[in-house]
Amino acid sequence: MEQKQIIQTIEKLKTSSQKRNFKQSIDLIITLKDIDTKKSDAQLTVFANLPHLAGKEAKICALVGPEMKEEAKAADKVVLLDEFDRYKTDKKALKKLSSEFDFFIAQANLMVQVAQVFGRVLGPKGKMPNPKAGCVVPSKTNLKPVVDRLRKSSKLMTRNTLMVQCAVGKEDMDPAKLTENIQSVYNQVLHALPQEKNNIKHVMLKLSMSKPMKVE
Repeated sequence: MEQKQIIQTIEKLKTSSQKRNFKQSIDLIITLKDIDTKKSDAQLTVFANLPHLAGKEAKICALVGPEMKEEAKAADKVVLLDEFDRYKTDKKALKKLSSEFDFFIAQANLMVQVAQVFGRVLGPKGKMPNPKAGCVVPSKTNLKPVVDRLRKSSKLMTRNTLMVQCAVGKEDMDPAKLTENIQSVYNQVLHALPQEKNNIKHVMLKLSMSKPMKVE
């Protein structure tokens, strides 16, 4: 997608949409074709890294052993190994934890315990620590670069539909930065598709309260 096309679509979207008393988000929607999303191996999952923050920072929780206590302080919350038992018995606390955080980082050698304790809630929500997102790390890893990247990341999933969607910014965001976010997410989705452009049907943008508008 060319920068000019994106900026023109953003301007049309803003001028044709009803003004709201809050700053609306701008979402990128990519509809797909020629993919059977009913097959689990064909379902698309992309952890898109955005060059610029699209809105609120993603919140990160680290599930680690005591040897990573200091490194894990880069995250918003740290749950140490000796605290795992609490979440095994306190379902309410586990559900609260799963709702409060967008990404979970886990120490690689603790993944069995993480799966046993947290998997029953994080799994169905698609929040289990994922190696593809860089969320499963070796012991003593410097977590600050990992956390900084995840704060500006967004997870896109097909979930049995031929579409992925995510917020790429706010309507008052600098158009150049907004365009960079859109192009970045588009390219990451593109390269994750088996036939790349041949699997993309439409690319659209929408405000929180508007109808989608196709990027020509």
